[in-house]
Amino acid sequence: MEIGLNPTLNPHKATILVADDDEDIRLALELLLVAEGYQIIEASNAKDVIIKASRHQPDLILLDMNFSRDTTSGQEGLDILSQLKPYNIPVILMTAWGSIELAVNGLKQGASDFIEKPWNKLKLLNSIKQQLSFARIKDEHKGYRQLLAQEENKPWVCKSTSMVGIEQLINQIAPTDANVLILGENGTGKSLLAERIHQLSSRQSSPFISVNMAAIPETLFESELFGHQKGAFTDAKQNRVGRFQLADQGSLFFDEIGSLPLLLQPKLLRVLETGQYEVLGSSQTQTTDVRLISATNADLTQLVAQKEFRQDLLYRLNTLVITIPPLRERLEDIQPLAINFIAQFSAKYHKSGLMLSQDAIDKLKRHSWPGNIRELSHTIERAVLLAIDNEISAQQLLLDIADTGPSVMVLQPLEQAERQLIEKAMLVTSGQVIEAAKLLEISRNALYRRLEKFGIKYES
Repeated sequence: MEIGLNPTLNPHKATILVADDDEDIRLALELLLVAEGYQIIEASNAKDVIIKASRHQPDLILLDMNFSRDTTSGQEGLDILSQLKPYNIPVILMTAWGSIELAVNGLKQGASDFIEKPWNKLKLLNSIKQQLSFARIKDEHKGYRQLLAQEENKPWVCKSTSMVGIEQLINQIAPTDANVLILGENGTGKSLLAERIHQLSSRQSSPFISVNMAAIPETLFESELFGHQKGAFTDAKQNRVGRFQLADQGSLFFDEIGSLPLLLQPKLLRVLETGQYEVLGSSQTQTTDVRLISATNADLTQLVAQKEFRQDLLYRLNTLVITIPPLRERLEDIQPLAINFIAQFSAKYHKSGLMLSQDAIDKLKRHSWPGNIRELSHTIERAVLLAIDNEISAQQLLLDIADTGPSVMVLQPLEQAERQLIEKAMLVTSGQVIEAAKLLEISRNALYRRLEKFGIKYES
């Protein structure tokens, strides 16, 4: 039986399939959920569950785990759950014969949550709202990623011998689920490489979620990664979906993994070892299936020796290690990368026919590129903006003369040299204080103090 929905109660018209052999249970859930604005579909046996799920594609399924009389094992529910997996519909399991073991088995096989009968009304409704929210956000994120894929023009250039070797390696390892650790200086393209591994993997149709570990405050670590329920802590005004939930069935990219504080590392290690975690404010154990890709410019082996990074966590991360060389060691890649950036920024700023002069190419190849590909991108963007005719000259690149000629030591007052170095770092990173601090190998606070000292403007 299908119940009509009052559209004023639920604008999203979420449809829930209630699957239970007990008519009284179905009626009780029908009355409860219709009052909350949900549309209800009912199924009374295992075969009917699959048929209704296939035909109606509900937004969520409430699935009893025992349909046969005098059956309490829950195996029927687990069998149905496995048949529902291709439909990618959130499933909340229900049983009057609940046990921790049964709940764990159900969650391992793909269930979203587990509710015991007789149910707590508030707990049941909260679980339904949470799982519908998870599903909606995942769908939105997937669509967003697809949109970005159409709009972005990220260059992947493999002309140099080292990059050809990396391309061959990722073609070999991408189809596996092995964890990958990417090493390299800032701006070398570690995040781009992570996305490429995802695109070449069997998980390419699922989300790719990127997390900057250096940007997560210690107090928000669990909330960001595992999510939280409304009211879990003072500022938890609404439910939040964690990154592990968003990345389920896809790839999770941890950038700047070396920045993760030591005290938080066991929390990450646990979910990597077991695939299980708890949403803050919930006692229900969630499961996740992700392919982990990490990146850092830090020497993790040295951090382990200094007892600043857990060795067992490193072993979880570095199943496969890829080191991206700096741009100064990839001279063959500089020109094709620059050409790609010219095309990208020409389209952005509505220019056409731009090309590099030979002296500009020579200057690009002589530059040391401390900011690597990120610096090259900023340099080309600036040159495209400054270009008057169709040819970009060496002068329009605005690169330091010291990088284009023989190495000459120029003595100048220390403060002047410091100011110039900071200005260059801010220019290379487009005013991003965090990135500039990393480039200068000083703390953010130290850089802020120097910016104030020299009167250098920055975006707060």
